[in-house]
Formats: sequence, structure tokens, C-alpha cells
Amino acid sequence: MELTLAQLAEQLNVELRGDGEVRISAVAPLQEGRCGALSFLANPKYRRYLKTTQAAVVVLSGQYAAESPVPVLVSDNPYACYARAVRLIYPQDAAPCGIHPAAVVDLDAHVDPGAWIDAGSIIAAGARIGPSVQVGPACVVGNDVVIGDGSQLVARVTVLAGSHIGKRVVLHPGAVIGSDGFGMAQIDGRWEKVPQLGSVRIGDDVDIGANTTIDRGALQDTIIEAGVKIDNQVQVGHNVSIGAHTAIAGCVGISGSARIGRHCTLAGGVGLVGHLEIVDNVHITAMSMVTRSISKPGTYSAGTPLMANPQWRRNAVRIKELDILVRRVSKLEKIR
Repeated sequence: MELTLAQLAEQLNVELRGDGEVRISAVAPLQEGRCGALSFLANPKYRRYLKTTQAAVVVLSGQYAAESPVPVLVSDNPYACYARAVRLIYPQDAAPCGIHPAAVVDLDAHVDPGAWIDAGSIIAAGARIGPSVQVGPACVVGNDVVIGDGSQLVARVTVLAGSHIGKRVVLHPGAVIGSDGFGMAQIDGRWEKVPQLGSVRIGDDVDIGANTTIDRGALQDTIIEAGVKIDNQVQVGHNVSIGAHTAIAGCVGISGSARIGRHCTLAGGVGLVGHLEIVDNVHITAMSMVTRSISKPGTYSAGTPLMANPQWRRNAVRIKELDILVRRVSKLEKIR
């Protein structure tokens, strides 16, 4: 869609500095900006591209506005403003409704007339599909599943029996909701599977990435509260609880019965052992291993940052010698 800068500024409720008649119909990176394209500056690392950008307009904070050779939209949160602008410039097509002839819908399922069930998808008995829900191709919706208004199963999504999906939830390709948790009891050196009797409850406005798995609870439900954003290839174990508006990056592994508070962030590759608790507003940096509960808000890190291999090898040797060194220091302190 083509918009003037004046129209864009009004709809985004931000300050325009420059010619309001300039027309915008696309977006582009700051360093590759072109006529008719909107760009943004949110990370100061890209500031060097601002003075030479060929974009038609740049979304940025007020502190950089004077450096721009082109019109600007001034925002306290340029990245979020850019996201809203993209939705205006690239509006979604009207969603279809109905049931594709190649879909299989059980007679005991309820599909709202305003929902869409695409080819190859299966809707089992007792499932309830709300208004404006989009079930993409090759999805499986199990018995007694509830999917709230406006949610979207993009493609090849599996939602297993009894799971409850809130409103405006997006499940990306390959996501599996409600698979059995890893519950095993050892008997005489062999593993006996423990039945997983709980379910999964996902709140409104949640986003679940591609190939992410959320296990059903063993007895109680696994809970994902409203506004949670989960990246691709994340494993959420049984009975886990994730608080509202927490964001979890790719390849995170969360063991069973862990409880994560609200407004937390877990960066890529973080691992959590089971049965721990993390309070609200905790931020864990990439590749950290969390082995104990966290009772105070803040930022936490673990692991060894990348370094040149010769330096790492020397440090690895020294780590092995730490215990000997501590004993020597303790002995010297006693002598003194």
C-alpha cells in the first residue's frame, strides 16, 4: 500500500520532520534504502549508514534526527514504530473462510463459519475452532482441543488432545503442542513410562516458533501465559509455567516443572534444569546454564566467552589448577 509521510505519521502517532507529501510503498535496510522506501535506525551500530542513506524516510529517535539527509519519523521506540509501519505498508490479504475439500473434519468437531481449514488438515472429535481461526495445510488438531478467535496454525502444526489455545495465537510450521512429557520411572534397571495426564494451556497473543515443542503436563497443565513469544526449536518440558510477556530465543531447553516469571528474557541456547523458579524481570544471556532458582530481578550470565584457541587452551589448564592454587593461598594466609 502507498501512503504519504503525513498519513503514515498520523497513523503511527509520531513526529514527522520533512516533506509530508513524500510517498512510501516499501521498506528497506538503512544501507540499502531507495526511493519510496522506509528504513529505521534502532541499533547505534548502524548509525554510520544514516548520512548516506537513499531511503525516502528513516524512523529513528530524536537524538539522531539532525544527522539524517532525508525526512524522519521521530519515535521513542524506533523498532516498534517500524514494525507498525510495516503492517500499514504491507496489509494482510483478507483471510479465507470455510473448509477445504481435502480437509478432514470430524462430525463431532465444531468449526466456526468464519474459520478456515486448509487442505490435508485433520480436526478430531470434540475440537472447537473459533471465529477467524486459520488452520493451514497439513495440521492436526486433536480431540477436545480449543482454539480461540483469530489464532493461526501456519502449516504442519500439531495440537494434541485437550490443549487449549487462546486468542490471536500464532503457531509456526512444525510446532507441536501437547506431546507427552519425558516422564520415566526406573524399575530394575529399566525405564517405565509415567502416563502424562495434564494438558497445555496457552494464553492470548502468544507466538510459538517453528519446530518448537511444548509438552503436556504430567498431572497439572503446562502453562504459557498471555503475550509470551517463543522462538524456533525451543523445548518446553512438562508442567512448566511461563509468565506473561516473557520472550524466549531459539534453542532454549526448559526442563520439567520449571517456573519462569513475567517479563523475562532467555537468550539463545539457554538451559534450565527442572523444578527451579525464576522471578519476574530476569534476563539470561546466551548459552547460560541455569541450575538454581533466581530470586532477584536482573541480568544473569554463565559460560566462557569466545576467545582465540591458544588463549582458551591456556585458560583451560589454569582452571584445572584453581583448586591447588586456592589451597596454597589458604595455607599462606594461615601462616601469616
